[in-house]
Amino acid sequence: MPLPDGFQWGVATAAYQIEGAVAEDGRGPSTWDVFAHTPGRVRDGQTGDVACDHYHRWPEDVALMAGLGVDAYRFSVAWPRVQPTGTGPANAAGLDFYDRLVDGLLERGISPAATLYHWDLPQPLEDAGGWMNRDTAHRFAEYAGLVAERLGDRVDTWITLNEPVVVMAYGYAFGIYAPGRALMLDALPTAHHQLLGHGLAVAALRGHGADRIGITNHYSPAIPADDDSAEAAGAFDALMNRLFTDPVLTGAYPDLGGLPTDFVQTGDLDVIAAPVDFLGVNYYQPTWLAKPAADSPLPFDMVDAPGDLPVTGMGWPIVPEQFLGLLRGLRDRYGTALPPIVVTENGASFADEPGPDGTVDDADRIAFLDGHIRAMRTAIEEGIDVRGYFAWSLLDNFEWAEGYEPRFGLVHVDYPTQRRTPKRSYAWYRDLIAASRA
Repeated sequence: MPLPDGFQWGVATAAYQIEGAVAEDGRGPSTWDVFAHTPGRVRDGQTGDVACDHYHRWPEDVALMAGLGVDAYRFSVAWPRVQPTGTGPANAAGLDFYDRLVDGLLERGISPAATLYHWDLPQPLEDAGGWMNRDTAHRFAEYAGLVAERLGDRVDTWITLNEPVVVMAYGYAFGIYAPGRALMLDALPTAHHQLLGHGLAVAALRGHGADRIGITNHYSPAIPADDDSAEAAGAFDALMNRLFTDPVLTGAYPDLGGLPTDFVQTGDLDVIAAPVDFLGVNYYQPTWLAKPAADSPLPFDMVDAPGDLPVTGMGWPIVPEQFLGLLRGLRDRYGTALPPIVVTENGASFADEPGPDGTVDDADRIAFLDGHIRAMRTAIEEGIDVRGYFAWSLLDNFEWAEGYEPRFGLVHVDYPTQRRTPKRSYAWYRDLIAASRA
């Protein structure tokens, strides 16, 4: 079955993971700058100060995308480059970089897909409460308007937030990502304030003529570990999956098991439920859940996957059929409220290094991508409206608290020299894209 008309093949990255140049052209500090420079927070004390030096090497990276033959490139705009303190007028020099990048993409026939927030909150906003502070939602909308005013004549696809669940859970609840706060269930307001920021940003983008706007959520299918764990799996699904989708598509929160929601004000859900043009879906792995211990602060316990499953270099179980189940589940749950889906991230880390001849033979990554793209094609054959697939990631990069050890890229990066070496998966993906158009 052919892919739908207008289907986009792409690759994705994020600003803090690749750009470097953290103190150039007026960029202010982000929560990730502060977090990474705090001893003990990131593996081996590594930071994104240089990362892949994409800020200076972007023409080389755009050429790599052109060599792949991708239709689109999903990148993120660094909020601290645009508003160094998170408020006030735009920093022209910061926006100049994205001007150059967008023009370079268009010259190569690659459509820019801009994500406005991929976790790099300006540190002064965090000092004022971060996403626990309702005002941050309004500051985000202001920032969105500044970016759209500058780039909106050339960027046709906008993503407001990337994986707000990770910000809430890893950043504010568990404290293992920036900003490193361990509030557990008291972090729930950060979910609402991010979603409110999304809705306000949609209005700001529409005000600048944007007509293709979405939000990207991380989805992990919840699998009960045993016959006594269905309730735990349901709680995980509500807090980690549905919490960030139900309000956008249905205008209501799922049942949160009696958790307080006094931070929701009259009219908020109407703002959050402003129509979107697509739903971004990031998928990496399912999660197995068990009934929690009596003294657990959470209504579920995340447990190991069955030992007979293949895993990635990070130990994540590889289950393409769960990806298909996820797409089916979104269709079944939301019905006509579900907009077209774009797979905005899918990929895997493996310990791949150049061999004696200099090539990187990452057969495991090819198998991972092949299995998941086949699952996506099955969903399309079943009538699920999937409009694009973005591989994560173009380049090996800074993988948050894990530093530079995990490698997700189609292109190997030798960090001391910044040399880029396309892996075997790069050629495989290039050939797949070409064959899909034949």
